[in-house]
Amino acid sequence: MPHNDITEESPLLRDMSKVHERHAHGLASDDEVHGVALAPETAQEGDIVQAYDDSRKIGITGAVFLILNKMIGTGIFSTPSGIFAATGSVGVSLMLWLIGGVLTFCGLSVFLEFGLAIPLSGGEKNYLERVYRHPRYLATCVLASQMILLGFSSGNSLAFGRYILFASGSTEPDGWTARGLGVVCVTFAIVLHATLPKWGLRLVNVLGIFKVIILLLIVFSGFAALAGRRLVPDPHNFDNAFNFYEGDGWGGGGAYAYAQALLRIIYSYKGWENANYVIGELRHPRKTLAIAAPIAIGGVTILYILANVAYFAAISKEDLATSEVIVAGVFFRNVFGDSAAARSLPVFVALSNLGNVLAVSFAHARLNQEFGKEGLLPFSKFWASIKPFNAPAPALFLHWIVTVIVLVAPPAGPAYNFIVDLYTYPGAWINGFVAAGLIYLHWKKSENWTSPWHSYLPITLLYLLANIFLALVPFIPPDGDWNAEGYPYFVFPVVGVGVLFLGAIYWVCWTKIWPAIGGYRVEAHRIVDENGVEVIRYRKVDVKHL
Repeated sequence: MPHNDITEESPLLRDMSKVHERHAHGLASDDEVHGVALAPETAQEGDIVQAYDDSRKIGITGAVFLILNKMIGTGIFSTPSGIFAATGSVGVSLMLWLIGGVLTFCGLSVFLEFGLAIPLSGGEKNYLERVYRHPRYLATCVLASQMILLGFSSGNSLAFGRYILFASGSTEPDGWTARGLGVVCVTFAIVLHATLPKWGLRLVNVLGIFKVIILLLIVFSGFAALAGRRLVPDPHNFDNAFNFYEGDGWGGGGAYAYAQALLRIIYSYKGWENANYVIGELRHPRKTLAIAAPIAIGGVTILYILANVAYFAAISKEDLATSEVIVAGVFFRNVFGDSAAARSLPVFVALSNLGNVLAVSFAHARLNQEFGKEGLLPFSKFWASIKPFNAPAPALFLHWIVTVIVLVAPPAGPAYNFIVDLYTYPGAWINGFVAAGLIYLHWKKSENWTSPWHSYLPITLLYLLANIFLALVPFIPPDGDWNAEGYPYFVFPVVGVGVLFLGAIYWVCWTKIWPAIGGYRVEAHRIVDENGVEVIRYRKVDVKHL
């Protein structure tokens, strides 16, 4: 049972809770939700008051870099190896990257429609609550389980450690040294966001520019490699590009391998939804989101495809399939040699990974905080707090705990691919339900659904079908070794689905068992005034007399 300081509910709070209830049923306007005047006497002792000044609001440029930093992280510098290893075909690998970009734009269309209609921080949380209202809170609990337990920064933190080691000349794989450096990376990000939030966002923007420069360096170096300027023989990867090749432990995969490859590509594209998590901190949220998201995603899609062309221009099939996390490091070595200057380039990739960790921790902490604001978590008042630096330090700490556990829990050996698959897979279920929910809102006229953005049925349906494919196919046994990745093929889908079921079990405890034992439950009520000042008050509801 969540433990919180409980205060009596004021008449204004009752009115506001009714507005939020009407909004959840599609009957209240956004103006009603945000335009309730907050009387000075409303905020009482024990309430949580959250107000961010305009200097903390994120504009179009900041939103672009917030999305860029989440999207451009470990993925494009590491996952191309696993994708080619799964397919064994240069042409098919490039096609899958293009398909990933198309699916990302389809997902953007779905999230834009929801986000512009419900401009509140929390992303999928708000969208699922709008559609799946019965049983109440079930969708929220399932999402909370996925986002809190699997919304980690472990993959990017581990890649940070791997690239730092590669730059130092070490060939150590995903060992404890790399994981230790990963812990240092995520700890720095959390402490910075918790104590100096303005500087955290500034560093996100700076590293966002830096990431684009690194990707452009890879792209233009790839053009040079295509022209013959490389220090290794021509790999001839574009000769008969759509042929299929097999090697020791790579190539020849079936439907399972393609689903796994597409999951890793989607992992590389993940982050396009980042601004949806922090809409409450955007300046002019509807305009900012509608402009920033397409710019960021379009630019990243083009850079990703060109970067893969660059890799294939300078790395042989065998080296590419077995390079794992450090594929960009192998590329720099083949193009620039093994000099100290060339080894320093992977440091820049490590800084890019740091930027991703900063962006992920910033956004996911806000989502963790939203769950605290809803009274959904034990000690909700603590997780919703922004003391002492006007930043969600407790929610950031929760993100740190989960990230470190996932970093150190896997046994010694290659852990990166497992972390990537585990991070990405449950999102396919969540995104599938979001897409299905939007189709339902369009079909059910009594829902009175309207939004400044309209996602057409073929786009939403394609996004739904893609997520169904990604959710179900990993349960099909692969054609080759069932333990090719060092663990049974079914581990990550079973764990992913298990985490979602854990959310359902928590819902039973939170809404049924604990209230039956204690005779009450804790509910959170929020007031947001026209200036964006938010007051959160927790109160006991006597379920025996409901």
